[in-house]
Amino acid sequence: MNDNPPFAAEEVAVHLLAWYGHCGRDLPWRRTRDPYCIWLSEIMLQQTGVTTVIPYYERFLQRFANVSALAAASVDEVIELWAGLGYYSRARNLYEAACRVVAERGGRFPDDLQGLMALPGVGRSTAGAILSIAFDKKAPILDGNVRRVLIRLYAIDEPPRATAVEKILWQRAEELTSAERPHDYAQAIMDLGATVCTPRNPDCSVCPLVGLCQAYCLGMVEKLPRRQPRKSVPLVRQVALLLERNGEFLVSKRPLQGMLAGLWEFPCREFKEGREADAVAAELLAGLALSGQLVELGQVRHAYSHFRLEVAVYRVAVEGGLPDGLVSEGQPEVWLPMAELAELALHGAHKKVRALLASPE
Repeated sequence: MNDNPPFAAEEVAVHLLAWYGHCGRDLPWRRTRDPYCIWLSEIMLQQTGVTTVIPYYERFLQRFANVSALAAASVDEVIELWAGLGYYSRARNLYEAACRVVAERGGRFPDDLQGLMALPGVGRSTAGAILSIAFDKKAPILDGNVRRVLIRLYAIDEPPRATAVEKILWQRAEELTSAERPHDYAQAIMDLGATVCTPRNPDCSVCPLVGLCQAYCLGMVEKLPRRQPRKSVPLVRQVALLLERNGEFLVSKRPLQGMLAGLWEFPCREFKEGREADAVAAELLAGLALSGQLVELGQVRHAYSHFRLEVAVYRVAVEGGLPDGLVSEGQPEVWLPMAELAELALHGAHKKVRALLASPE
């Protein structure tokens, strides 16, 4: 790690801001300085790309025009509107933060680092982005795009998440941030990482920092950041039942705490390797005090952040009612027609399960 780079920190902002003036992206949240809009966009952009976020951002603003409107909603409404964006703890944190801003601050967002970081879901980098973009205050950011730019700029050939590397990256981010134009600088360096200094095939020919970049000088651009060793991702097996009664299908709501909280799913059960899916499906059906012929529709696969899910899907025409509480231990369970299933906030894997309803029996 080079402690004395052969360029002055001020040079970075000069080149970067000049480039941003004619190459910056036109994004919906850049047409406002409203802290609510900036905060909303930054939370959505955590772990999610711009193209995916834009329609969600626009729908949220149509439904919840300001933080008071968001706080006045229910957490169920927020999760329903968030469905499909992933990392659902963000939706719960979003709602809780809105409630705090309204209850404790009369709807005004904090304009200091400590106050912003006290809000659920707001870490140091997100707080820095809000301070810079909404309040035009100098504050460093270190999201994934910025981290990659800095690692290449300074040719840091060490594990990118190591404690020592983390410390130096925050120090460099602080040094480079423009005191005169923090609003533009924050967006410029994020744009550079998103559009030019990309993880693969970075376009150094158009990079405004190519003359300063130590990785470019050393021929190391493609090698940095150093790749983290891949962790093995466990496979979870599950059966899911599409129980049909008089043209309606049974779904239940997951608890409001834990993974995929507040989203809907079909009756399902995990099972261990070595067991047959048919047998597990029959046990699940019997456990619901229902009967009918199991018709296998196929399998769906879905990847979550910490595991892969493989679901064997069965359709069953059933008769009669359903004893209370058998599906989801007190959480809501309802029979819904296909038209309403299409609008329901199912989690990702069970959206794919729903798609199998179009398959022939």
